[in-house]
Amino acid sequence: MVLLWGSAVLSAIVDNIPYVATISPIVAEMVNADGTSQARVLWWALAIGADLGGNATAIGASANVVVLGLAERAGTKITFWEFTKYGLVVTLVTIALATPYLWLRYFAFP
Repeated sequence: MVLLWGSAVLSAIVDNIPYVATISPIVAEMVNADGTSQARVLWWALAIGADLGGNATAIGASANVVVLGLAERAGTKITFWEFTKYGLVVTLVTIALATPYLWLRYFAFP
């Protein structure tokens, strides 16, 4: 759960692609060190956290930057804080939904 929520937070601050490229070797080491089938949850936590966390801010994902540029070209200016105001809500809800899913899938009913 720390990896899920931590990835979401860091992916909102740093673009999710470089974040995943940086943290993947660390997750691979943790999975190899554990060796159990439940260790796969770490990969899912990383993927879900980084993907959904990128929705929180305009710089969290490359697609967000593109959309802001397209919106501005179409005459609608969306500020960083306006995007973040809605993006944080979406991110918190989706990560909150992913948390019980991962727990149920990998720990309650493996």
